[in-house]
Amino acid sequence: MDGDYVIGGVFSIHINMHTVKHNYISKPNPVQCKGSIDSRELRFSRAMVFAIEEINNSTELLPGIRLGYQIHDSCASVPVAIQVAFQLSNGLDMMFDTGDKCSQSGMMMGVVGESGSTPSISMSRVIGAFDIPQVSHYATCACLSDKQQYPTFFRTIPSDQFQADALAKLVKHFGWSWIGAIRSDSDYGNNGMATFLHAAQKERICVEYSESFDRTNPLSRIKQVADVIRRSTAVVIVAFVSYGEMRILLEELAQQPSPRRQWIASESWVTDPNVLQFDFCVGTIGFGIQQSVIPGLRDFLLDLSPTKVAASPVLTEFWEDAFKCHLGQGTAKDESACDGSQNIQTLQSPYTDTSQLRITNMVYKAVYAIAHGIHNTVCQQTNSTTQCDKFTKIKYTQLLSHLKKVKFSQNGYHVSFDINGDPVAVYELVNWQKNKNGSTELVTVGLYDASLPAGQEFRITKKITWLDGGNQVPVSVCTDSCPPGTRKVLQKGKPVCCYDCTPCPEGEISNTTDSPDCFRCPSELWPGAKRDICLPKPVEFLSFDEVLGIILATFSVGGACLAVITAAIFFHHRTTAIVRANNSELSFLLLFSLVLCFLCSLTFIGAPSEWSCVLRHTAFGITFVLCISCVLGKTIVVLMAFRATLPGSDVMKWFGPLQQIMAVISFTFIQVLICTIWLVLNPPFPIKNLTTYKDRIILECALGSAAGFWAVLGYIGLLAVFCFVLAVLARKLPDNFNEAKLITFSMLIFCAVWITFIPAYVSSPGKFTVAVEIFAILASSFGLILCIFVPKCFIILFKPEKNNKKNIMPRNPRNVHEKREILEIA
Repeated sequence: MDGDYVIGGVFSIHINMHTVKHNYISKPNPVQCKGSIDSRELRFSRAMVFAIEEINNSTELLPGIRLGYQIHDSCASVPVAIQVAFQLSNGLDMMFDTGDKCSQSGMMMGVVGESGSTPSISMSRVIGAFDIPQVSHYATCACLSDKQQYPTFFRTIPSDQFQADALAKLVKHFGWSWIGAIRSDSDYGNNGMATFLHAAQKERICVEYSESFDRTNPLSRIKQVADVIRRSTAVVIVAFVSYGEMRILLEELAQQPSPRRQWIASESWVTDPNVLQFDFCVGTIGFGIQQSVIPGLRDFLLDLSPTKVAASPVLTEFWEDAFKCHLGQGTAKDESACDGSQNIQTLQSPYTDTSQLRITNMVYKAVYAIAHGIHNTVCQQTNSTTQCDKFTKIKYTQLLSHLKKVKFSQNGYHVSFDINGDPVAVYELVNWQKNKNGSTELVTVGLYDASLPAGQEFRITKKITWLDGGNQVPVSVCTDSCPPGTRKVLQKGKPVCCYDCTPCPEGEISNTTDSPDCFRCPSELWPGAKRDICLPKPVEFLSFDEVLGIILATFSVGGACLAVITAAIFFHHRTTAIVRANNSELSFLLLFSLVLCFLCSLTFIGAPSEWSCVLRHTAFGITFVLCISCVLGKTIVVLMAFRATLPGSDVMKWFGPLQQIMAVISFTFIQVLICTIWLVLNPPFPIKNLTTYKDRIILECALGSAAGFWAVLGYIGLLAVFCFVLAVLARKLPDNFNEAKLITFSMLIFCAVWITFIPAYVSSPGKFTVAVEIFAILASSFGLILCIFVPKCFIILFKPEKNNKKNIMPRNPRNVHEKREILEIA
């Protein structure tokens, strides 16, 4: 149709091109399309006509100017698309006016189309050289956003860059990390899949295979791709395929039963009604262009009278194919003439289906975008009226400049272009679901808006049906997720999505699924049994509640009671010979010190605190020195008594009771001084031992100053050795008076215990260090009380007849004088 300005249109009304054979003898025939008509593409072309007629009837947009159109069929073929591009660039023949101004009738202002990315690229390279604007309704290749290569290209459909990002986020959202990928072997498929794989790599999604094919490939190639899909382990397949190729592949897959697959569709085929017939694809999801409503379009599409149909070869072909009749006389036995009873109102065809207008609205908006560009170039606003000059000679650069700034709304749909000629990307998440009638229908279950902030672009609003009509999200992973407590270890030579799950090492945890690493717990925490959480380490110390603590405490209290009972026995029989002969003052002081020795072991039991750490070491050191000092005093007295050989010697006067007490106090004071220096400089303090055991905390007392601790022990050891030597020297005293022998045995036990204690103390772990120290205290204390006092108590209690001076006096008369001196001293 002619007009003041003409808009070109290019659509893939036929899907195949007739192959031309060149013999180089005669001129080749013109390129022709063949095959059946794509009813959907025919609807696109008719929507363009509808939009132009609507604009021509408008009083607001281009008033007084009539738009024309020139629509071509590209057969979805690059050679035909290039030929059409040259034809549109040449324009129609000029028609001149006899006046001063000439009309530009027939001058082509812009092109709507093409439906495919590859033909659009070819066309843009041709018409772009003449600065002719091209607005595509269906070419989504991200490469077309490159304004250096395609400076005059615009589109009303979003770029595949947005779709690829959206598909990657969709796959990640449902936890699919192991997918298959197929694509059309074209600019649309190759560029779209490359963009998707780049986005998928960022989301750590692995691809098991990536196959490409084209509708012109031999059938063997289609079968090869189908076999790859059948043999694969990936349940989810992302298909960046144009609807023509997808239909061919699904027909091949339908030939043989194959494992069910979850299809993730690109916008090219997810809303194509021609592929909805494949029932095994129920559950397919993908991003489609938003649904829309174009008032009056359906009536326009159905307004096909026999006269209009007969006047258009394309409509004639469509009519005959739809109703299986021939306009005119029938030419075959199975084809009858159209008798006029055919009613397009009852026809079920993509051409008449306007229930979900998606790409059709993109055509509608493309026509209006060019019209607004022309309007902004030739029209001026004067007061409240708009004046347009149809004789204005428009330069393509002017139209391009205005087209870049176009911003309007039509039927509630906003239209504008960014610096790359792309619109704002808004997709519907479309799901193939079975309806009550058993047929497959498109259901919108979500939305993706690229203009929203990061992380908020994608949302699901309805329940999704998955493969086989199930409600459970299918699983598609190379390896099952590693649970918390394990980490991923990549399998050699395989993608990052294929890995082994290895338990975390000792002391480390992982608290997330598919954790790449384990991390150590803080020093006071330890992994639980599953190694997925850090728990407080159990605190360990020698307590009164455990068996070992109870046993040691029992022996400690029992020893103290034994010492008290012994003291009571000695006190009750204090006037008897055996008590008097054993230096009763030092004996009672020794028993008192033994009570303290037994009781000081109790300070080692229980949770260490500042006061208990100080008390246990100082009490131990002082009480044992007091005890050993008493034993040493008794030993010296006995030894000196028997060594004073001269009659009337006054040596023993220097070892009277007062001197003995003063000696004991002096020896003890030295230990008190050592302990005081230790406490002033660096006293013991409680610590949490985290090194002895990895899985628990040992509460113990640090020595503070190790030198102070070993000085205390060393002083005790020095006194003990000195006492032991003196006791050995007195071991051959008269048999009836065996105090020296008993002291010798007791000091032998004492020294043996404490010599053994040192390596045991150093090597014992945790709370057993304290147990060893308590055992040494109790053993040495029991050794003293059993060796020194028990034999005497036995005589006092069970052999009272021996508790007299006669039995204590030696049988050898030679020693009567010495023995009498001892008794006098006692």
